[in-house]
Amino acid sequence: MKARHVQSELLDELAPADPAAVHSRGDLRRLNGIMGNPAILARALLRHSGAAPARPGRLRLLDLGSGDGTALLHVARLLAVGGVTAEATLLDRLNLVTPATRRAFAALGWTVEVVAADAHLWLGETRTAVDVVVANLFLHHFTDGSLAVLLRRAATATGLFIACEPRRSTARLAASRLVGLIGCNGVTRHDAVASVRAGFTGSELSTLWPAVPGWKLDEGAAGLFSHRFIARRNG
Repeated sequence: MKARHVQSELLDELAPADPAAVHSRGDLRRLNGIMGNPAILARALLRHSGAAPARPGRLRLLDLGSGDGTALLHVARLLAVGGVTAEATLLDRLNLVTPATRRAFAALGWTVEVVAADAHLWLGETRTAVDVVVANLFLHHFTDGSLAVLLRRAATATGLFIACEPRRSTARLAASRLVGLIGCNGVTRHDAVASVRAGFTGSELSTLWPAVPGWKLDEGAAGLFSHRFIARRNG
């Protein structure tokens, strides 16, 4: 398929309380489930973080572009089966996390801190060290140059980075044009197509990861619609 094409998504331009934005965030929750992204992230966390069911642990986790927090909450519910809990920082431009979502995290034994900030600026200014940084449907919003800077800053904050993004292909682009069939509104219909065009294929994220020794990279298709990227520091 053609090279990545990054364009503005309508949801990012709407006020949080706009009815179209509220509807679109609901659409995204459904699409995340259809794509299987929470399960993809949970499996990667269990495999690579050392917090497998046989060794339950409490992770220090940073979620980039966390949105309303419900995607990570789904991950937390899957990890709870193995007794894994976390101290999670939810980072997004806006604080969209509801009290109900906070209570749901707490019921699973997770503590959450919501940070409303620009990811580039926050990573550049904060010296926070975490066990893992995750990104779900977030990296595709950035051009390659901006994304390379973001990944370099993320690499200084953690030894494990896991991302789940739209996979760019002709077939997936065609599928993105059908989301109206499951009730997605005009905002989501536009943004779904834009997301695939800005998505990833091949080793594009590996190429943008900082070229420093000591990292093992794993990148490729995951599920029917997603592209997974894992960067793990050796040792």
